[in-house]
Amino acid sequence: MTQVLIIGASRGIGLELVKQHRERGDTVVATARDDASVEKLRTLGATAIKLDVSDMISIAGLAWQLDGHQFNRVMYVAGVYGPKTIGLQPPSQADFDAVMHTNVLGPMRVLPQLLDALAPDARIGILSSRMGSMSLRANSAGWVYRASKAAVNSVMKDLSLSLEGRATCVSLHPGWVKTDMGGQEADIDVATSASSLRAVLDGLRPGDNGAFFNYDGSPLPW
Repeated sequence: MTQVLIIGASRGIGLELVKQHRERGDTVVATARDDASVEKLRTLGATAIKLDVSDMISIAGLAWQLDGHQFNRVMYVAGVYGPKTIGLQPPSQADFDAVMHTNVLGPMRVLPQLLDALAPDARIGILSSRMGSMSLRANSAGWVYRASKAAVNSVMKDLSLSLEGRATCVSLHPGWVKTDMGGQEADIDVATSASSLRAVLDGLRPGDNGAFFNYDGSPLPW
């Protein structure tokens, strides 16, 4: 039986991943920030853990709650967009800190807590964005978010080097998805994104370690 860990499952893609994995019969552990979301995850049959990835005290209690698990799949979904800027509007200190603490510092603190709970040949996906790609960048909209996703790609790359031969680690662009972040004008719905991301993880080979993929499985340039 496949054991799955989803970090950031309160809503959107993370919540849909929980639903789809449970429908497939997988054992799922998922995290959420508030009590209501934790209870929602439990009603879906997941083991729910309350976790705020921007809070070091909350993160410090994660490892012992994962004791005894051996995860075959890990999906790190938690993230925020921040200020919806168009040009080069300087961010406030509070906006910058909120985005960077959640999108970059969060993974750097959370992921090391998972290392003892990985099954052999585990696959780890970190939800990034093509907005973090240097090569694909055509404008500066949302530049704090872009900077955070470029940084989380660096975090993933370091993770892949540290876990070489033990786990396959990749960055994933979920597509432009109809969520609270993506809006209703987006290209694809949450179910399509989640099922596609699952398929990408399932199809990974050891040589894909450290790579960047679109939700449809096509490689993305840095």
